[in-house]
Amino acid sequence: MLPLNFSWDTILEAVLNFLPRLGAAALILLATHLLSRWLTRLLRNSLERGQRDPELIVLLEMLARLGILAVGIILALEQIAPGRFTSLVAGLGIGGIAIGFGLQDIINNFISGILILLQQPFEIGDRIEVSDFGGTVLNISVRATELKTWDGRIVIIPNGDVYSSSVVNYSKSVHRRVSLTVGVGNDSDLDKVARITHQVIAGLPGVLKDPPPSVTFRNFGESSIDFTLLFWTDTIELGINDAQDAAIKALKEVFDREGIDLPYPTLSIISTTG
Repeated sequence: MLPLNFSWDTILEAVLNFLPRLGAAALILLATHLLSRWLTRLLRNSLERGQRDPELIVLLEMLARLGILAVGIILALEQIAPGRFTSLVAGLGIGGIAIGFGLQDIINNFISGILILLQQPFEIGDRIEVSDFGGTVLNISVRATELKTWDGRIVIIPNGDVYSSSVVNYSKSVHRRVSLTVGVGNDSDLDKVARITHQVIAGLPGVLKDPPPSVTFRNFGESSIDFTLLFWTDTIELGINDAQDAAIKALKEVFDREGIDLPYPTLSIISTTG
């Protein structure tokens, strides 16, 4: 049974009195949501016209949206509990700590996303390797970084994992070193091999003159004398894979023309009869 000082009329009156405040709070939240979308879209268009960095646009857009939504939530709570917001926050303190533990991954990703956008270890459009994935950065959001891998897959990596991992940014490494191991016949003129290799590689487009290509003979293989070829390339003009492909094709063509043998392992079988 209800206490003596309560009646259905009292409950109904309390509900009717509360509904306008609840409706006002809902309208404030809706208006704040629409306002945040409109203002952030306006901000993005303005920054894009000013040709700002895409990462800066994402960060400012995110902070503007969260700031507007935070104000809306505070105003809505004031409508529900006028004058009691401070005590309401204090009462939710313990619950907020518990919720914080439950949302620690989300909070970690959020903070990591802000740090990534501020420090800019990579930008949208960069080619990177992180967390065992390599590809092109498509987007950096509050929660995660989106990559398109070399083989065309779309990977969403939480920002917490990105921030705590080593990142290789190929787009910021314009000059890259290419290494090839080549074997020539045991009877080859090694001085001639080194001279021709230098001439061929130095003549390839995109290969840097400084530092110059390097040829170092390393060891005697099973059927060859092996040397290591090192040269640097401008990846804007000639990518790593294209540089390796061009170097191998050019060396094969010139070595064949100059009579320099590129041996392959052989197996001698000796049979004896008794």
